[in-house]
Amino acid sequence: MIILFAPSEGKREGGNLPPLNQENLILPELYSKRFEVIQQYEQLIQDGNEQQLFDLFGLKDSREYERYKQSFDTQPTMKAIERYDGVAYDYLNYTTLSSEQQHYLDTNVILFSNLFGPIRAGDSLPDYKLKQGSSIGSLVPEKFYKEHFTVALDAYIGEEEVLDIRAGFYDKFYIPKQPITTLKFLKEGKVISHWAKAYRGAVLREIAQHQINSISALLALNIEGLNLVEIIETKKKKEIIYAIH
Repeated sequence: MIILFAPSEGKREGGNLPPLNQENLILPELYSKRFEVIQQYEQLIQDGNEQQLFDLFGLKDSREYERYKQSFDTQPTMKAIERYDGVAYDYLNYTTLSSEQQHYLDTNVILFSNLFGPIRAGDSLPDYKLKQGSSIGSLVPEKFYKEHFTVALDAYIGEEEVLDIRAGFYDKFYIPKQPITTLKFLKEGKVISHWAKAYRGAVLREIAQHQINSISALLALNIEGLNLVEIIETKKKKEIIYAIH
């Protein structure tokens, strides 16, 4: 089973892995395409005015820009799943999982970086900032990656079942060719939005802890705090609906 997961606007600083290179990322044969985006990003950081950098980073204080001006050629990296720092990742709490559970996530989870495109959770990334939905000059990352990476991603996933627990924005990067399974969370009968991130992280943690390898195994999993109330199935999607209690 392959799990599609969203990144986070927040990032942890630092890292102790070597600088970015094509062997650190999924689909190394497409690194030249990925590098086109990286080059434009680094060029804009070096040459852009304050307004352009504000639009790129979404930061209000220009003093914060300095953190992101270091070249990727020399900047250390860390696993993508450790780089991201947000609600979903807090509830996933990757560093407290066993090495076996971490390896499951490293190899079974595909994240969709606003800058680097599709990456495995265990791929290593430098520190960076790119506000969701921002263009890099004339380049629109989500359109670029969808155009150039879809065929390769479909081949990489093959016949694996797909659990898609990304935020809806990331459909702009990639839509699998085969049917997907998604999750919805209800609180007192109403769909939650922001806190859905937390529950996606919590469910992903349970999946890793139990080494879940199929949707049927996920459906049989008893997840603390959640009750399975309904499954809605169409030709292209199975939606699992949980009630929070």
